[in-house]
Amino acid sequence: MELKDKVAVITGASAGIGAATARSLAQGGARLLLVARREDRLQSLAQEIGGDTRFLALDLADPSAPQAMLDHALGEFGAVDILVNNAGILRTSHYEEFDLAELDPMIAVNYSAVVRASVLFARHMKARGTGQIVNISSIGAGITAAGTGVYGGLKAALERFTDVLRIELAGSGVCVGLVAPGTTTTEIFEDMKAKGQPGWDEYIPPMQPEEIARAIRFMCEQTGNANAARMHIYATSESF
Repeated sequence: MELKDKVAVITGASAGIGAATARSLAQGGARLLLVARREDRLQSLAQEIGGDTRFLALDLADPSAPQAMLDHALGEFGAVDILVNNAGILRTSHYEEFDLAELDPMIAVNYSAVVRASVLFARHMKARGTGQIVNISSIGAGITAAGTGVYGGLKAALERFTDVLRIELAGSGVCVGLVAPGTTTTEIFEDMKAKGQPGWDEYIPPMQPEEIARAIRFMCEQTGNANAARMHIYATSESF
């Protein structure tokens, strides 16, 4: 796909992988709708990127958010070519310490919002005969370790949903894929560090958001009959 003048919607765009992806796609000529909760950060990033960049502040934990996101994108641009479902929450604890109040927000943002957005945008894209959906998973989907059951379980469920959606859209002109990053330095580890736990990015030399953004851009720029459906990106020092 030629990125020039394509419309890309990116969630979790206020920082980390989302912000890096926004910059990368904009460099390719894409028009952007940046979505996250923090309006001040979105505004600052939109001003930095320039060009045809818009933003929308909303909480993806709200079940109505994906529809509002699609409606806003169509109102601003008339169509959407690319959806990057990047927003996510990481909470890790052994079952004895896990705060059950954190369960529903994790389900809402890490799974339900992605499913809702993928379905809604897929219908729009299929009607146009073209589009690319990229769901951001994690190598944690395949790791069975104490404290990671909820996060890893939701990412595993997301991967199954993404694979099935790809199959359902086969031949429609809409490509679906997932990018599963390994340890990457982002704000996702802030909750762990605030609780006095070491962040996963402190154990090894981590990747930077820009390295994951390159993989996402590669997936969005596929041409011809190719569909890079799964990309797992590991830090060179990771041994999972």
